[in-house]
Amino acid sequence: MATNGPSAEAMIAEARKALWVMVTFLAVIWSVQVMNWALGYHLSHDLGVRARDVGSLPDIFTSPLLHGSWAHIEGNSGPLFIFGFLAAYRGVKKFLALTVLIVIVGGLGEWFTSPTNTVTVGASGLVFGYLGYVIVRGIFDRHTIDLVIGLVMALCFAYQFTALLPANGISWQGHVFGLVAGVLGGWIFRDRRFATAPATAAKTAKTAKGSSARTGEAAPGGTAALLKELDDLGL
Repeated sequence: MATNGPSAEAMIAEARKALWVMVTFLAVIWSVQVMNWALGYHLSHDLGVRARDVGSLPDIFTSPLLHGSWAHIEGNSGPLFIFGFLAAYRGVKKFLALTVLIVIVGGLGEWFTSPTNTVTVGASGLVFGYLGYVIVRGIFDRHTIDLVIGLVMALCFAYQFTALLPANGISWQGHVFGLVAGVLGGWIFRDRRFATAPATAAKTAKTAKGSSARTGEAAPGGTAALLKELDDLGL
């Protein structure tokens, strides 16, 4: 028998958690921004990612919380909230693991490829990581609603992809590696139930057909049961 997906109540509960996670995250980065501004942006210099400086490797975990100006954090906050919520609404635990993956892959990409003597800060890598994850999740999970969401986000925020191109003063390296990490996360954290369910349904249909051929009559309730399984799978 096919395994049903999460109930509507469970999804609503996860969406509520996702909302509060993103509200809390935005509150944290804005609080850090106030502190950073009050200190003359010394935190950005001290805790940002310095290219190919071994001592700065731990800073890949602090740089996403820091921004270089009010315009910088304002530009990141909206997309961060939207993409972050959409990435988290199906499961906060999976979202937190995804965030760690994006921070590590995006941060290391910045550290390796940014110009020498530069310091990189900002949540842009997370923004592109969440965007990449939202776009591909429906493909890997075979959820129709996520396919639609991914397509809509890709079309509505197509202008964001211009930030992947090299430009002075913009950490396009972090954007590119963040996007790569998000796509990779879509594969790593895919819903594996849907990778095996179609094969199981096909096997069930084949077995029912063989049984009918041997007995010369339809298997009791076989067609209805199969249709129900396929419907549960969204096929």
